[in-house]
Amino acid sequence: MASYGMNDVKNGMKILVNNEPCIITDTEYVKPGKGQAFTRVKYRFIKSGRVVELTMKATDSLEAADVIDTDMQFLYADGEHWHFMNPENFEQVQADEVGVGDARKYLKGEEQCVVTLWNGTPIQVTPPNFVELKITETDPGVRGDTSGGGGKPATLETGAVVRVPLFVNQDETIKVDTRSGEYVSRVK
Repeated sequence: MASYGMNDVKNGMKILVNNEPCIITDTEYVKPGKGQAFTRVKYRFIKSGRVVELTMKATDSLEAADVIDTDMQFLYADGEHWHFMNPENFEQVQADEVGVGDARKYLKGEEQCVVTLWNGTPIQVTPPNFVELKITETDPGVRGDTSGGGGKPATLETGAVVRVPLFVNQDETIKVDTRSGEYVSRVK
């Protein structure tokens, strides 16, 4: 198994800590006026989402996680599992609620996602950056109710709730940024 030294760690790398896969979220190289240089590393456990900070000396190393990021197509959800297919070899995998996480709010069917596999099991699903979803429920916008440029909550076909401008109506299709969960635009 490969390992990373103090100078090798970068944001986004996947490491193994206590036999659990983690992703490095922040690194800071520190060279104090007196003493040895060190690297401060923040990493997040992929399964639980817990964030931990670690200080690495020059002699320390971190074990690389044997995880694979695979482009897969979302097929369907059956209540407790979300099913994905690899479009190259048509192999299917199923992810549980923990593995899918917040991505479930933006998956309706046939989206291309990045599925992180660890020992053949999906542990993280990253939806496309932008998805187009239909609004199933929102309050009607009232004419003249625009001072302050406010918004209103809208429920989407997947059950997600986003804030939309007052001019957006029910049964319209909108584009949503899945990274922030914010409204981007209306779809013509």
